[in-house]
Amino acid sequence: MSSVTSATAPAPEPTSNINGKQLDLSWKMFSNIPGLILYHFKEGNIHWPSVIYFVLVHTTAVMGLFRIKDCSYETILFAQLLWPISGYGITVGAHRLWAHRTYEAHFVFRLWLLITSSICYQGSIYQWAVNHRIHHIYSETDADPHNSTRGFFYSHFGWLILKKHPARVEAQKKIDATDLWEDPLVRYQHMCDPIYPFYTVWFLPAQICHYGWGEDYWNGVLVPGALRYCCVMHFTFLVNSAAHLWGDRPYDPKQVAGENPLVNMFTGGEGWHNWHHKYPFDYACSEFGISSQWNPSKLFIDIMAAMGLVWGRKRATSSWAMSMERRRGENSDASDDAENDKDDATAGVKKGSVPLPKKVL
Repeated sequence: MSSVTSATAPAPEPTSNINGKQLDLSWKMFSNIPGLILYHFKEGNIHWPSVIYFVLVHTTAVMGLFRIKDCSYETILFAQLLWPISGYGITVGAHRLWAHRTYEAHFVFRLWLLITSSICYQGSIYQWAVNHRIHHIYSETDADPHNSTRGFFYSHFGWLILKKHPARVEAQKKIDATDLWEDPLVRYQHMCDPIYPFYTVWFLPAQICHYGWGEDYWNGVLVPGALRYCCVMHFTFLVNSAAHLWGDRPYDPKQVAGENPLVNMFTGGEGWHNWHHKYPFDYACSEFGISSQWNPSKLFIDIMAAMGLVWGRKRATSSWAMSMERRRGENSDASDDAENDKDDATAGVKKGSVPLPKKVL
């Protein structure tokens, strides 16, 4: 869905061009969406169960907007708290624990992460982690599940409502996911997919509100359930779209992924994306700690480690320091070579001693 402009047409803004691949968030991209949907409809590429599910998600979320005024303060506060709590199920659990194995966790903490990730359902943990491993290995290719070079809309949401690209299907056959399947929690959740999210997303929050402080049941279904879920889901999707469109790339300029503070604010520390793609094994997903870079997901993991529920946290700061030292050495060598070349060119020649050409007799 990247736009193509003529030599005389103004380039759409804003765009990001990395390694010749243009990521697009222009009016042209949005205006092309109906035509692209029609094209995929004719080609039979639409995954209809996903379409039906996301119509349900967004319909109930809109209904939730009109229920906010009827909710108690306790329910509004609960919905706000459920945003980071359910989000941690993805950022701390599905992403940093299961997809990348950046740390190890006790069964109790893994169970808690499974429950919270189910409240923010984005597929089973098994499928989420497999998709993410493919994304890192085949980033920005047809095998990448949310290939950002196909445009902002595709990387944000479109990939979820279309059938998998053949290259994506082949890539999954090469992914080793035995460690995921050996975890009984992950295996059991995957076997229950997609039945459980209808309870964990909509009705579990409603029951907590109803039996906890007497909230109207449907207020609980639609506000801390549907509306909160839809918002957190799209916040997470911004990592695949916006963080691949905007942001600095100080750690690896060749990566499309950038450091995006705005995305980071909404996702609890997932926006330091250039570092993450450079060092995916780092549990912090950022160079610095919470005092320098907003990263509550890292802080939460550190608190669990202090409680003895997390251990084996991996960091990449030493790798980055070695890389910087190597770069400084290469720059120093290049500078020395340039200085030596300059010395060779002027060897034996002092100021004012340049030999004058002999007169032609």
